[in-house]
Amino acid sequence: MMTEEIRLFGIYMPAALFWAVIAMLVTFMLRGALQRVPLRQLLWHPGLIDLAAFFLLWYGITRLADICLPHGFIS
Repeated sequence: MMTEEIRLFGIYMPAALFWAVIAMLVTFMLRGALQRVPLRQLLWHPGLIDLAAFFLLWYGITRLADICLPHGFIS
């Protein structure tokens, strides 16, 4: 299995790191909406919802990138 890298402005970085940063940004944007959900106050650790949302978004963004992006984007 090859390590995938993304070339961004001439700098190579691991694809997983790039997609994780995007997932983190989306998670922070969704945080306000997640705080309004009444189920959140019933949980022992509401931060687990944020963590679960991050991992689900990271997985989804990675799968979507594998399907939709051309192979030239990822070196």
